[in-house]
Amino acid sequence: MNDPIIKPKIGDYRRHLLICTGTRCTQDGQSQVLFDSLGDKFKAAGLHEGAMRVKRSRVSCFAACKGGPILCVQPDGVWYYNVTPENMDRIVEEHLVGGRVVEELVFHRGPDGSAC
Repeated sequence: MNDPIIKPKIGDYRRHLLICTGTRCTQDGQSQVLFDSLGDKFKAAGLHEGAMRVKRSRVSCFAACKGGPILCVQPDGVWYYNVTPENMDRIVEEHLVGGRVVEELVFHRGPDGSAC
């Protein structure tokens, strides 16, 4: 008898951040450090639970190998580059909390402006 496949569950969230942590994005580990810092940033901004919850995931490559760390905000379809710790603070405060895209850090938007 085969064990049934269990359907996975993910808690509700408002936005999903995809962060390239591949070696071609940043070779000095900056992207992983950025990813690791987000838990504390989300808690400080009130984005770790409730209606504003933000989920984060690592990806190994976006095939956009310049200007990293690279970050994509879903479902907004906004792609950011040069996501330094200071720029991440701006993205958290202005985009994720305030709902205003940090335009000078955007290098691409999804095909219809609403999805990556």
